[in-house]
Amino acid sequence: MTSHCKSPPERKSPLARFVAILGPGLVTGAADDDPSGIVTYSIAGAQLGTSMLWTAAITFPLMAAVQMMCARIGMVTGGGLATALRTKMPRPVLIFICLALFAANTVNIGADLAGMADVANLLTGVHPGLLVFGFGGVIIFATIQFRYNAIASVLKWLASALLAYVITAFIVHPNWPKVAVATFLPSWPSGHAQWSTLVALLGTTISPYLFFWQASQEVEIKKTRGENTVANRQGGNIQELKNRAVDVGVGAFYSNLVMYFIILTTALTLHQNGITQLESSKDAVQALAPLAGHFAALLYALGLVGVGFLAIPTLAGSAAYAFVETFDLRQGLDEKLMKARAFYGILVLSILLGMALTCTPIKPMEALFLSAVINGLLAPFLLVGILLVACDRVVMHNQPSSLLARLTVGIATLGMFIAGVATLLV
Repeated sequence: MTSHCKSPPERKSPLARFVAILGPGLVTGAADDDPSGIVTYSIAGAQLGTSMLWTAAITFPLMAAVQMMCARIGMVTGGGLATALRTKMPRPVLIFICLALFAANTVNIGADLAGMADVANLLTGVHPGLLVFGFGGVIIFATIQFRYNAIASVLKWLASALLAYVITAFIVHPNWPKVAVATFLPSWPSGHAQWSTLVALLGTTISPYLFFWQASQEVEIKKTRGENTVANRQGGNIQELKNRAVDVGVGAFYSNLVMYFIILTTALTLHQNGITQLESSKDAVQALAPLAGHFAALLYALGLVGVGFLAIPTLAGSAAYAFVETFDLRQGLDEKLMKARAFYGILVLSILLGMALTCTPIKPMEALFLSAVINGLLAPFLLVGILLVACDRVVMHNQPSSLLARLTVGIATLGMFIAGVATLLV
C-alpha cells in the first residue's frame, strides 16, 4: 500500500510577498510620471537647473498621504471618489469638476500621444501621425477587450519602464556633493517662471486624475472577488489597509525618485549647456544625445513611450469613473462594453479627442505644461472635498483617516493653494 501525504503549502519568500502586495498604488504612482510629467520635469531641469530638486523630497510624503486617503475612501465606502464626494458637494459643482478633469485629461492624452509619437519616430522613422493612430488604437482596443485583472497586470509591469530615467541620471556622472546641497538646502521660488514651474510640478505629482483612479481601483479589486454590491464592499480589512499603505508608499516613492532623476539629468546636461527651451519631447531626446550619450537618449525615449501606454488608460479611465459615479451609472474595466456604455464611451471619447488634438497647431510641450498647471490649480479644491469625506465617520463607516494623514493632506492642500495664488499674482 502506498501512502499519500499532502505536501505542505509552498511558502512565499519575503520578496515574493512584497511584490504580491504591490498593485494599484504602484500603478498609480508610476502613471503619475506620464509623458506630461516627464516633459514637465525636463522643462524644470532645463530652465532652472538643480534649483527644483528639493521638490521631490517634499512631494513624496504629500503624494503618499493623498493617494492613501483616496485608496482608503474606495476600500471603506465601497464606491469611487465621485460617489463619496456626492455626499459633500452639490451635483453641479461635481459636474464642473468632472468637465474640468475631462478637459485637462484629454489635453494631456493628446500631448502624451504626440510625445510618444515624436520619440518613436526618431527610433523607427515611421510618420508621427501613423504612430499616434497606432498607439491610440491599441490602447482603446486593449482597454475594451481585456478585463481588469489582465489590464492591471500589464500596467504593473509597464511601471518598470521608468527605471530608464534612474539609469540615465547615473550615466551623466553627477557631482554628488553639489547635488546634495541643491537637494537638502531648498531655494525659495522667485519670479513667475519659478512659481509656475512649482505649480506644474505639484500639479503633475499630486494630480486630480490619480485621486479618482486610485479610489476606483480599490472598487475594481473588490468586484473581482465577487463583491458586486456597494453594501458588500463597505468596510476596510485592517491587513488590506496596511498592505495598501505599503503599496501606495512604494508607488509614491518610485514616482518621486524618477521625478528627481529626470530633473537632475536635464539640469546637468541641457541647463549646463545653455539649452533651456524645449519645444517637444523629440527636442529633449536630440539635445540629450550629444551631451549624455546616445544610450542615455535611447533610454529617455523608450521610457517615455513605455510609460505612455501606462498613463493614457489611467487618464481616460479616471475621467470616465468620475462621470459615471457622479450620475450613478454602471462602470468598471471588468464590465463588458454593452453593459457599461457610458463608461467606455467617455473613456474612448477622451482618447479620440486626444488623438485629434495632435492634428492641431497646438505645440505638445505647451499643452503638456499647461495641463500640469491646470491640474495644479484644480487639485486643492478637490483635496478639500477629499478631506471632508475622510473625516466623516458616517461616510467612512467609522474608519476615517488618521489625524496624521489628515494633517499631511491638509498641508498639501494649503501648499497647493499658496503656490497657485502665487502663480497668479507674481
